[in-house]
Amino acid sequence: MRWQIGDVSITRIVEVTSSSLGAHILPQATPDLIAEIPWIRPFVDERNALVMSFHSFLIETRETKLLVDTCIGNDKNLNYPKWNQMKSSFLSDLESLDASTAQIEAVLCTHMHVDHVGWNTRLVDGKWLPTFPNARYLYARDEWDHWQYDEDDSYGAVIEESVQPIFDQGLAHLVESNCEVTDEISLFPTPGHTPGHVSVKIDSRGEEAVITGDIFHHPCQMTHEDWCATADLDESRALATRSKFLRQFADRPVLVLGTHFAGPTAGRIVSDKDAFRLDY
Repeated sequence: MRWQIGDVSITRIVEVTSSSLGAHILPQATPDLIAEIPWIRPFVDERNALVMSFHSFLIETRETKLLVDTCIGNDKNLNYPKWNQMKSSFLSDLESLDASTAQIEAVLCTHMHVDHVGWNTRLVDGKWLPTFPNARYLYARDEWDHWQYDEDDSYGAVIEESVQPIFDQGLAHLVESNCEVTDEISLFPTPGHTPGHVSVKIDSRGEEAVITGDIFHHPCQMTHEDWCATADLDESRALATRSKFLRQFADRPVLVLGTHFAGPTAGRIVSDKDAFRLDY
C-alpha cells in the first residue's frame, strides 16, 4: 500500500496482523460496542474483534529513504510467545521495494516499545548489530531518558537487543521532540503513551500527512477518544494528546496514517456528530 504526498512517497511494510491483541490493548472496545460504529468494518474481523497491524512506513523523498518504526524483528527474546524468536519476511519485503538495508539513511522511532524498534537490529553470528548500517537512528531525547530508568521488562530484553546496540555502534542520534529531519519531514511531540512519544509530519508541495505512532492503537479511538490503551504509561496525558490531535487535524486535507491501523491504514479525520471518524 502506497501514498503520494507531493514529492514524497510513503509505503507500508506489514510484518504481522492480529485480531488476538485488541481485547488486551483496548478492553473497553467490546464487540457489542464496536458493532455500533458503522464505519469500522475494514478494521475488525467477522466477530467484531479489533484487527491490529504491525507495520513500518518507508518514506522516500527525492534525496533520501527513511523508515518510521521497525516492528518486532526476527530472533528476539521476547516474553510474548507469538513474537518470541519470530521469523518474518520483513527484510525481503523491504528489499522488494528497491530499498535495501544499506540504502536506508534514517530510522525514526516514534517510541521504544517492543513493536516499534525490533528491526533496528538483527542477529549476526550471535551478536545484535544494526540492521541499517548507513542510517542515523533518531530517538527523542525524552524517550531515551525515560528508558534509562524504567525497569519494565515485561516484553523481554527490548532495549538490550534492539536499542542499546545502536548506541554502542555510534549510530544513535538523540533529538528534540520537534526535530526537523528534512525540509519535508519533521517530528512533533505527542506524549502520554510514553513520555517521549513523537509523531511524524510530512509536508510537500502543499500536501500534508501525519504518521500517528501509538496516539491511536485502533481507529475506534476516534469515536471513543476516551478509550485508553493498557500500554499507555500516562492515561490522562495520552487522552489529552489524542483529543488535541483529533481537533488539530479534523476536517482538514491531512492524510492520517495509523501505525497500527489494518485495512485501508490511512484516511482523513472528519467530525461525526460529537465525535470523529476516519474517512477512508
